[in-house]
Amino acid sequence: MTFPKPIAQINDAPHVPLDENVLLALISQFMRQVTFEVTRPSLADNRALGSVLMPGMEVYVTALPGRDPTELVATAQDLVQAGLTPVPHIAARHFDSLRAVDSLLKRLHDEAGVKTIMLIGGDTGQAKGSVHDALQVIESGLIQANGIERVGLPGFPEGHPALTSEEVEWSLVSKLAALQGAELEAYVVTQFCFDIDPILNWLDWVRARGLTMPVRIGFAGPTSLMTWLKFASKCGVRASAEALAKRSGLIQQAFRSVAPDPLIRALVEAKAGRAFGEVTPHIFSFGAIVPTARWAMALAQQQLRLTAEGGFEPKV
Repeated sequence: MTFPKPIAQINDAPHVPLDENVLLALISQFMRQVTFEVTRPSLADNRALGSVLMPGMEVYVTALPGRDPTELVATAQDLVQAGLTPVPHIAARHFDSLRAVDSLLKRLHDEAGVKTIMLIGGDTGQAKGSVHDALQVIESGLIQANGIERVGLPGFPEGHPALTSEEVEWSLVSKLAALQGAELEAYVVTQFCFDIDPILNWLDWVRARGLTMPVRIGFAGPTSLMTWLKFASKCGVRASAEALAKRSGLIQQAFRSVAPDPLIRALVEAKAGRAFGEVTPHIFSFGAIVPTARWAMALAQQQLRLTAEGGFEPKV
């Protein structure tokens, strides 16, 4: 297979020097714990994923405003049939009422065996109905009442586009406390960004506050530079995206294939020398889920060698 070439100098942070064989082994170990995020995968996509990924691997299914809940349930069922574990997004402000949340959670559990959800507020600024935020869903008791055992929460290494840092901290801490009180397992999945410094600083920020929950660090999967930047503008990661564009020469390389290999390498090296606790990868596929899965599994199986640019390429 052909790997996208990493953009040179995507990461300027200092690395902990590691023997190449040790580093390759650590990267492989890191990527064997990977999870994936998809938007509207087809039945063919789900079946292909089942043949590429290791059995039981988690696939997160995003919540789109106005999406028919039946479609989300059907996607979760397809993933189960493919031997994978669906993790649906539950976007609080997309629901008319808590009764609607209850209905969807029940169907996801009863019809697709869902035990883990990703709970978010939702991109819409205005709530669709009487559900205003994720904390309201947690405090309703509906999550555990419907057999859900684990809940993922969002993290924002570059900050939230609509909230202050104080509001982001209060939101995360209050939801973690509410989940603990409900005896639900909690963890965090971060938004992707294109620079290692915000990731490392955010991990330091979290651990300095005594928050010990597991963390999944989001990475943008292999695609074109233009696609990375398009999704960056939608997802509020403009700062690292603008820096990425300047470093890579956007006009000349807008449609060049790129991959997050240097970021993965930098985080693995940092983890080797710093006490970050449980940190694992989460890949946003941006519509190319099957090629993304193949790329990730190649890393997991150590079918690669390091390059001078800080990324990877297949072994010859």
